Amino acid sequence: MNSGYAVPAVALVVVATVFVGAFGLRISRTTSDFYVASRTVGPRLNAAAISGEYLSAASFLGIAGLVLVQGPDMLWYPVGYTAGYLVLLLFVAAPLRRSGAYTLPDFAEARLASQAVRRLAGAFVVGVGWLYLLPQLQGAGLTLQVLTGAPDWLGGVIVAVVVVATVAAGGMRSITFVQAFQYWLKLTALLVPALFLVLAWQSDGAPTHAFEEPAAFRERSSVRIDDSLDLKLDRPLTVTVDGEVDGRGYEGTELTLPEGTHHIDSGTRLTFPAGAQVPEADRGGDAGLSPSQAETRGERPLYATYGLILATFLGTMGLPHVVVRFYTSPHGVAARRTTVAVLGLIGAFYLLPPVYGALGRLYAPELTLTSDADAAVLLLPDRMIGGLGGDLLGALVAGGAFAAFLSTASGLTMAVAGVLTQDVLPSRGVRHFRLGTVLAMAVPLVASVLVGGLPVADAVGLAFAVSASSFCPLLVLGIWWRRLTPPGAAAGMLVGGGSALVAVAATMAGFPGSGALHALLAWPALWSVPLAFLTMVLVSLATPGRVPAGTAAILARFHLPEELRAEVKA
Repeated sequence: MNSGYAVPAVALVVVATVFVGAFGLRISRTTSDFYVASRTVGPRLNAAAISGEYLSAASFLGIAGLVLVQGPDMLWYPVGYTAGYLVLLLFVAAPLRRSGAYTLPDFAEARLASQAVRRLAGAFVVGVGWLYLLPQLQGAGLTLQVLTGAPDWLGGVIVAVVVVATVAAGGMRSITFVQAFQYWLKLTALLVPALFLVLAWQSDGAPTHAFEEPAAFRERSSVRIDDSLDLKLDRPLTVTVDGEVDGRGYEGTELTLPEGTHHIDSGTRLTFPAGAQVPEADRGGDAGLSPSQAETRGERPLYATYGLILATFLGTMGLPHVVVRFYTSPHGVAARRTTVAVLGLIGAFYLLPPVYGALGRLYAPELTLTSDADAAVLLLPDRMIGGLGGDLLGALVAGGAFAAFLSTASGLTMAVAGVLTQDVLPSRGVRHFRLGTVLAMAVPLVASVLVGGLPVADAVGLAFAVSASSFCPLLVLGIWWRRLTPPGAAAGMLVGGGSALVAVAATMAGFPGSGALHALLAWPALWSVPLAFLTMVLVSLATPGRVPAGTAAILARFHLPEELRAEVKA
């Protein structure tokens, strides 16, 4: 990719973000404007804003990389991310809006009249938010480093500065316009190049079925192995080697590797002849999956698939940056209409990344060996079209990728800043909200500089697993079960969310290496979510005297339409 075009595209996205955010600043006046845009955001604008913040770089870049490496089975990711909104529509959207809360901790206190549950919910919101912010900042740094060779911390700093300025200046009112704009930018940045890429593919004579045959190099290709890996060969392979293979050094030597597993040291360059099949690479993990998750998917694919489905289906409803946007709807009916529109918008978007993954398998198969599969979306325009057209399309994709970092980071910062202002700082005014915005971004920014190499999908997957195991039971039971008690809610959140946190952290650390326990820890949602629900129910049943007074009235407020409630009061 020609950075002479990509860098101005990224800069233009940053400038446009600041400009659109300034428009929101002009109409932000009250505290309610900053927290929930005075609850006046209509369904179409709100749906575009939710879609903009939800479609992070993991969606923009990561799904294509997963499809390239793992194949069609990875389509469960976009299916799960989209279907999560169907669950949210059916069980949560309208009652959550009618609760009148500003944040998830507000909802917990309104439903259970407990400061302890409120503080616990606040801690989970901040933890999930920071965990989700970290990969956004690290991904921005990596993208800018690839484009310009800049230090890997610079991209994260740019995102942090732009996001803090936008959120602190105009709050929810500003980021609503910013995120809606960035959704359409991201959709355009994938759709327009995809049309040209498909036309180029049809006129190129390339295979029409990307996954029916093993991936192969269409021309003589040289691949540099940056990280040590093992190649698993099911047939002999002839390559030219510059580096170390199986502990022996070679310099430009043509070598025939027999069937079996061969260790390739980092820094080795392998040159494959045209038509050679791309060997299976085992570096303890694959693009977008931690080592343990990749191994589990190979050993127990059905269990891993169900674990993924449950985490993505139920985790969406508890993501703090998603939930907070439903508080901006004028009423419950608008919240439902917003969710229906979101299903359409993100469903349309998720049709595109698999196209890039399939084309990447044909035109950039070496990415499976270099651990850079996420770069397929960025590289394909130059690889397939080339020239000025390829550079311009590549610049459009690069701008869309940076917009993904900015939009998701904006929503997360808003959600975390709201909780910090409401529950940590001494005052809830606009000035303290701006201080909360700085604090919300400072911690993950420092962590992104100090902690290197954290896999993006690990952090995002952890956020979904913890959300599904903590906030999902709180919201579902809090809205639909009148016997929920504060001790039950607190115990369920601690047991479910805490166990999911420990399980995924253990798999990221590589423990245990294999076996049934390994599978349980790598994909914990199948047991941590039922455990959270069961704990909440049992502890609540054991403490019937702790059901808050006025629960019936609170649930009526959640479920009765606003017009009917007004008539009842009259």
